Formats: sequence, structure tokens, C-alpha cells
Amino acid sequence: MKKFTEDTFDNDIGQGTTLVDFYADWCGPCRMMTPILEQLSQEMKDVTIGKIDVDHAQRIASSYQVTSIPTLILFKNGKEMGRVVGLRDAAALKEFIHSAAKTRV
Repeated sequence: MKKFTEDTFDNDIGQGTTLVDFYADWCGPCRMMTPILEQLSQEMKDVTIGKIDVDHAQRIASSYQVTSIPTLILFKNGKEMGRVVGLRDAAALKEFIHSAAKTRV
């Protein structure tokens, strides 16, 4: 699973399908999400899955209006395709990724 930073974020999400977990180390549900995302990153090789710490990337979190964590945003070639807020299981996240990735914008 990839770690995103403010400096590389726009470049990191610019190509392909990318699921970004906006999280903080102090957030309990965020910590519970980590093993689920690690499992998905092993299963879904066509999707880049990573995390960005909102405490260290406040500009990015603000620009995407992330007000609750965990917030997961799916990007396709740099464009937001959908988001979910709160803890989700692997099956729900897979369904979200498949349905949001098919959306035509």
C-alpha cells in the first residue's frame, strides 16, 4: 500500500485508478481500515491503494473538503469518481470501487 504526501499527491493520482484513504494515526476507525485496505491492495492489482495523513497534508484534505475520517476517495486519472466516509468492509469497498470506476464523467 502506498503512502501519499502533499508534495507528490497530484502526480500520484494522475494516472489510472487510485483509492486514497484520508486518515489520521489517532483515529480508531482509520486504524481498523488499514488491514482491509492492505488486503484489497493485494487483491486488486489494477487499482493503486494508498493513504494520506490529514494531519500532515492539511492542504490536500481541505482542497477535497475532507471533514470526517476515514474518508476514502476514488480517483480515475486525477478526477474524483466517488467517495465513502467511515469504516467499510472489504466487500463494500470492492463494490464501491467497481461501481464508481465505471461512472462516466
